[in-house]
Amino acid sequence: MIQFIRKMMKKVKSTEKGQGMVEYALIIAFVAAIAIFALNGGLGQAVKGAFDNASSMVDSASSSINQNATNIGGSTPSENPGT
Repeated sequence: MIQFIRKMMKKVKSTEKGQGMVEYALIIAFVAAIAIFALNGGLGQAVKGAFDNASSMVDSASSSINQNATNIGGSTPSENPGT
């Protein structure tokens, strides 16, 4: 009876090691799939679009400030850096 229990314990231990390795492999595969998705356009296009939008907003605001300063009769910030 004791030998049977020892054999069963050995099987459980070896099964748990295999199970742990499979779990790690699945986690690695999941992380790799997310990385591939992010790099191949899923996330990359969204980030690029956000930066392009922010860049155009900054350009628009900058040109608006320069135009308003010129219309008032003052100098633009680039023309009078001391103030």
